[in-house]
Formats: sequence, structure tokens, C-alpha cells
Amino acid sequence: MAGLFISFEGPDGAGKTTVLSAITERFKAAKRTDILVTREPGGNQISEAIRKIILDPQNTQMDVRTEALLYAASRRQLIQETIRPALAADKIVLCDRFVDSSVAYQGAGREIGEDAVYQMNQFATEGLTPDLTIYVDVPSEVGLARIKAHRKNVDRLDAEALSFHKRVRAAYLRLADKFPERIVTVDATQPVADVIDQAMTLITDKIKQQ
Repeated sequence: MAGLFISFEGPDGAGKTTVLSAITERFKAAKRTDILVTREPGGNQISEAIRKIILDPQNTQMDVRTEALLYAASRRQLIQETIRPALAADKIVLCDRFVDSSVAYQGAGREIGEDAVYQMNQFATEGLTPDLTIYVDVPSEVGLARIKAHRKNVDRLDAEALSFHKRVRAAYLRLADKFPERIVTVDATQPVADVIDQAMTLITDKIKQQ
């Protein structure tokens, strides 16, 4: 398949979405028309509807496996309706989260099992994997402090205990060790401008390698 698929990952409060937004603005300023920016869960009408169900803070009774399946369903729709057509059109897809998030949050955070969640998502994705994953890393305590200080609307995952977020981060670090050819870690305790610059350099270098 043509195109380039780049995902952004990170624990809550790492600043991943802020970094992606800044990079998006740089591409717009450069008048790049071959960039598609999307997010998980969400990215199109059906996936966004699923997102509302998953993140609704009132859905406290949601079973952990139901949650994992909903993420996979949203992901499948995003791939078929949005990501694959963009890659086939030779676009550069920048996605806020992908399968690594499910492995970390549901597999480790919810303690369903990292391998079980990974295998389930192989069915949903048919093996589609990012060409590059930028993992924006921050200690759990720092991330949660940032959320408390700056985020007005807290979703179900943000509200989880510190132990949950530590399991999530530990899983991300394991993934980075397991897939070093794909996942590149950026230290998000640095000033945000430095994080953005490093992420932009990684993307531009990957584009040049095409």
C-alpha cells in the first residue's frame, strides 16, 4: 500500500495531542495537501459515535472486555473508511493513538492481557501497522498532575487511579523495547517546543526515507 502511516502514542497528560496539533499546523503552513490527521477512537461518524460511548463518564458499569471490543470496532471503521483510502491515495496519515493504546490501556491498565488484546486487534486491523510510532513519554505522576491542572473535562480513563496509569506506562515502555524499529520514544518532561521539534524531525526523516 502507498502512503505513510504514523501514529502518536503516550500516557494521559504526556501532551501527545498538543504535539500532534502543532505538527499539523506546521504542515498547513507549508501548504502540504497530502496530510490526513485523524484520531482514535473517532475520526469518522461511526467511530466518533463509539467514542462518545467509551469515554462517557456516566458509563461506569462498562465491562472491561466490552470497552476493549468497542475500541477495536471504532478502529476497524476508521481503517476501512478513513485510513486505508488515504494511504491508497498516497497520503501521509497522522493518527492520534492506534493499537498500542489498546494493548497499554485495556491489556495492561484493565489487566485483560496485553497479548490477548493485541491478537484481538489483529482481527480488527488485518495486520495494518504504522510505519512509525512516536511515543511521547512522561512519568504517570507528572501526567496526572498536568491533567488536574489543565484539563477541564475528565473522561473515564483520566479518572482512573495512579496504579492504573502506571500499568499503562509500563506497557508502553515494554512495547517500545519490543518494537524499536517502529516505536521512537520522545521525553515529554522537556519543554513542549523541544518535544514538538523532535517529533517533527522524526516525521520529516521518515518522509525522506520513502
